[in-house]
Amino acid sequence: MEKRSRVVITGVGAVTPVGNDVTSTWKSIKSGESGAGPITQFETTDEFPTRIACEVKGLDPLEFLEKKEARRFDRFAQLALKSAEEAVSDSGIQDFANLIIPERFGVIFGSGIGGISTLETQHDILREKGPRAVSPFFIPMFIPDIAAGLISIRYGAKGPNYATVSACASSAHAICDAFRYISQGDVDVMIAGGSESTLTPLAVMGFANMKALSRRNEDPEGASRPFDAGRDGFVVGEGAGSIVMESLDIALERGADIIAEIIGYGVSADAYHITLPAPEGQGAQYAMKKALESAGLQANEVDYINAHGTSTIANDRNETLAIKSVFGAHAHSLLVSSTKSMTGHLLGAAGGVEAILTALTCKHNVVPPTINYTDSDSDCDLNYVPNNAIETEVSVALSNSFGFGGHNACIALRAWRND
Repeated sequence: MEKRSRVVITGVGAVTPVGNDVTSTWKSIKSGESGAGPITQFETTDEFPTRIACEVKGLDPLEFLEKKEARRFDRFAQLALKSAEEAVSDSGIQDFANLIIPERFGVIFGSGIGGISTLETQHDILREKGPRAVSPFFIPMFIPDIAAGLISIRYGAKGPNYATVSACASSAHAICDAFRYISQGDVDVMIAGGSESTLTPLAVMGFANMKALSRRNEDPEGASRPFDAGRDGFVVGEGAGSIVMESLDIALERGADIIAEIIGYGVSADAYHITLPAPEGQGAQYAMKKALESAGLQANEVDYINAHGTSTIANDRNETLAIKSVFGAHAHSLLVSSTKSMTGHLLGAAGGVEAILTALTCKHNVVPPTINYTDSDSDCDLNYVPNNAIETEVSVALSNSFGFGGHNACIALRAWRND
């Protein structure tokens, strides 16, 4: 078998409901701070059974975009560019243009839904003002792949460039694909991740009417409670996460500050139901098993899992069963937490942001908590790091992402060590 290139993370960028950059996000996550609150991006009435969300707060697009760009980019694309800007700056690759061949530098960036805010706005314009009033920028503002295109244009990346669309696994799949391109030697550098902003009346009511959202409107900060017996649905959020991934050879040649190493991944399909997970998390089991196999790991070598942990009855129960099936007796020695308890569910951006948080867990040996965990559920009986972060050595960790449609992805990461 041909030796594959090792893949390392050298830059990260994030915009989340608990921080508009990685530093503030990580600080909030370690402290167990919730990003949930009443929806402010549109007016909610009593007809909305859910009136809470995890919004990005205080972000001015004009701080990182020209006025014309801000008008022509949907919010999900704005968040994508902000996170990519931070990741590129963090990596330092812009200072090593002589080492990076544009055709070997790519972007894969996911979104579950894309520019739905633009879609709703332009539909209203069509109905109220007529066909000729529809913006000529509607299509490029709406399509999910535009974030990947905009990032590649900004940084001159001429290698693989596309969007992954697999609901809540979108940005995890982007990272998996980027890993494969680098490990196979096809490219040297990739920007991967995802972005989402779906806090619109149509999207919120779509999720609410399918009974996916929490209705704890009087207690938004306590509404996202993964694995807790009182969970009643997820809190929808918005945000973006970008990761600069490189071949180890390039990273070492330029003296990069390596955050963590991606050592493998697994993907699968439930082939079961459009929204419900397969019984006992069968698809999730396969994704985790393939991640272990890809990384050359034994189950007992894993220290931590950043769970998909949505705060829905079915997901949390089935993910727990899947972990117990894959890890056997070691499952009860694992630390398992859901950072969605703080960020809410970022949908297509979730996997990117959570991969970043998992990498930082390995780098700093701090395991994020699952907040709002007050009442145990007999179906969820693992160590979910309740309410307070734990300082402990984390050498190997997994990041799980599962999406409507039965899409599953698991990323295996290891604390950086040059051996």
